[in-house]
Amino acid sequence: MEKTKASFFLTLIILILVLFFSFIYSLSIGVVNINYADIIGMLYYNILESSSQQAKELLASVNASVIFDLRLPRIIMAVLSGGALALGGVVMQALIRNPLADPYILGVSSGAAMGATASIILGMFSWFGLYGVSLGAFCGALLVTFTVFAITYTTGAAQNNTKLILAGTALNAICGASTSLLVYLAKDVDGIRDATFWIMGSMGKVTWGYLPFVSVVFIVLASFFIYNFRILNASLLGEDMALILGVSLEKSRIFFLTAVAILVSMVVAATGIIGFVGLVIPHIVRIICGNNHLKLLPYSILGGAIYMLWCDVLARSLLLKTELPIGILTAFIGGPFFLYLMCSKKYGFGDK
Repeated sequence: MEKTKASFFLTLIILILVLFFSFIYSLSIGVVNINYADIIGMLYYNILESSSQQAKELLASVNASVIFDLRLPRIIMAVLSGGALALGGVVMQALIRNPLADPYILGVSSGAAMGATASIILGMFSWFGLYGVSLGAFCGALLVTFTVFAITYTTGAAQNNTKLILAGTALNAICGASTSLLVYLAKDVDGIRDATFWIMGSMGKVTWGYLPFVSVVFIVLASFFIYNFRILNASLLGEDMALILGVSLEKSRIFFLTAVAILVSMVVAATGIIGFVGLVIPHIVRIICGNNHLKLLPYSILGGAIYMLWCDVLARSLLLKTELPIGILTAFIGGPFFLYLMCSKKYGFGDK
């Protein structure tokens, strides 16, 4: 037992260190490369001490503006979004007992895309200024999610998982068609480009204003799911076995699904649609630690954050003078890797 605990905490420490060094490296990379000493100094002076002359000069530099106004908010959002999407993937796969489940299975992505596109093309929520598109995406995501719930829970619990997937698939198709129709009928070329870029996913438009809401919801829900890891473990065993263990899945499932939908909706509203993170990362981590959610949840959160950080670094550095949408990168990397996992003999779900 002691050896298992030591291994658990050692792995956590390693992942946290990898995340920290990835964070610092990502701050240094961009159109303007900034050395590590300056980055550490700016972070230190900004948080702890800024009265010395050296601190004032460093914090007044152009590099400080680049770090605090441009890179830091997007990098923090990359950490939050990667962790949140991986967390959502783990919870969805456990509740639905389907290895192909991801955070978008309830129609979050298609609903958000429809809401964001309507905001951009039709000017809905324009009175909210910079956050109008995000608000439209958030409302669209929640509208579709609760429509899926309404369709699913009109009949008995035995068919809920199947109906959940089918309802999500149907509404994904409807919202996707609606989004395509809006883009097809639009006459604003700039609006079409903005909508397309948003749908592909990007950290480029993230500001400090997005972070408080996403971070608070993420921290609260991550803590909640880790605290209730036994319910997710029991869910993998099925309804009957869970009841034998004293866990009523029917009472907790709707709350868990709603919590994931809200968390993922907030992430998508800020970053656009970024696929494969919530699908691939849980499977990679599951190979390493099995299906015990006490380990699977924190490992996946850290793994998703690291993965998203490096995808953001690549998105900013692969092309000269322009940024590659991060959703394209996660699909190019995640898709083939997921196929590899499917073909690997080490892969398993619910049997480790």
